[in-house]
Amino acid sequence: MPALAQFRVEVSGVGLTQLPIAFAPFRGEDAAPQKISAIVQADLERSGQFRGVAARSGPLDENARPDLALWRQSGADSLVAGSVVRLADGRYDVRFRLWDVVAGRDLGGQSYAVTQADLRLAAHRIADFVYEKLTGDKGVFSTRIAYVTKADQRYSLWVADADGEGAQPALTSPEPIISPSWSPEGRQLAYVSFESRKPVVYVHDVASGKRRLVANFRGSNSAPAWSPDGRSLAVTLSRDGGSQLYTLDVTTVGAEPRRLTQSSSIDTEPVFSHDGKFIYFVSDRGGSPQIYRMPAAAGGSPERVTFTGTYNISPALSADGRWLAYISRVSGAFKLHVMELPTGNVTALTETSADENPSFAPNSRLLLYATKQQEREALMTTTLDGKIKARLAGQGGDIREPDWGPFQKPSN
Repeated sequence: MPALAQFRVEVSGVGLTQLPIAFAPFRGEDAAPQKISAIVQADLERSGQFRGVAARSGPLDENARPDLALWRQSGADSLVAGSVVRLADGRYDVRFRLWDVVAGRDLGGQSYAVTQADLRLAAHRIADFVYEKLTGDKGVFSTRIAYVTKADQRYSLWVADADGEGAQPALTSPEPIISPSWSPEGRQLAYVSFESRKPVVYVHDVASGKRRLVANFRGSNSAPAWSPDGRSLAVTLSRDGGSQLYTLDVTTVGAEPRRLTQSSSIDTEPVFSHDGKFIYFVSDRGGSPQIYRMPAAAGGSPERVTFTGTYNISPALSADGRWLAYISRVSGAFKLHVMELPTGNVTALTETSADENPSFAPNSRLLLYATKQQEREALMTTTLDGKIKARLAGQGGDIREPDWGPFQKPSN
């Protein structure tokens, strides 16, 4: 039932300011395998920036001149209309146009000739266009996410659309797979696999399925995180005793890791700031797990970042450098928090108690995380004020460790 899949999105909050937008049914979409207008609407509503207004007409295509006064009366500020036509070669021609209903202006449109398998991607690109046109920020709906499930004693690493739909397995294993991390260009995933009965780090090309072992040192090899230039990974290794942080050049086979921390504590979960200047990480050097940061180039004396609460783990940084998300244990519950780095102000975002592994959308406007909701495993997104949350489609089983990929670069 692919056409209905977008209705798994569950918006559970009310935003303060949302742009009212109407979606006329696309002409011809009832005969297509995907209902494009509904996917676009679900994408935009999930962002927290838009509120869908009920359609007041039948199908409209991109060439129609809609009665904008009628749409204005319905409360819409904007209108999306389009068409889906099956071409002679079996592909689909998807076209759309965006209208400013208030100003009576045509805001432009695009067209995509896609295979049936890429109809959802075409819808996500339309949502990206509308989002950027009306908010000024880049849309993230055509990006991808990765996450891990455990079901029937098998672990699977999935790659899916940003709304959780269209999941494809990148790897399955009877042994645990943990810590997937997208490379900056979005073509590779680093992760930890226990298939050799110890934790080792692989880099996996998503398109080809080819992978290579990059960290298999004595002891455990864990928590890979890409540098912004994609040339190295920050990792946690226990090769020299306790768990310490290292960087590893992944462009050179057999490269020797470079040690960054020298402590008797557990240092782990490294993540680069997006300017590459700092590595944030978790350490219990102060007596309990807290988030610290240090210069990425040479390591050095870490600076403590979190001070609220006694247990703060799983740091994630926004691409704009403004936000740090993490999981804080509060009265025994693990809850998603976000800190505005320039001010140090901290906001608790959830009412759930088993949140894990936050990851920012590449436009820094949404967070992806895993949690339990009504005793069910769930993949969720939330706005940074916590007011709009949406449950994504996900594969069955124990859902873990989501990671949001970067903006997709056009293929040549």
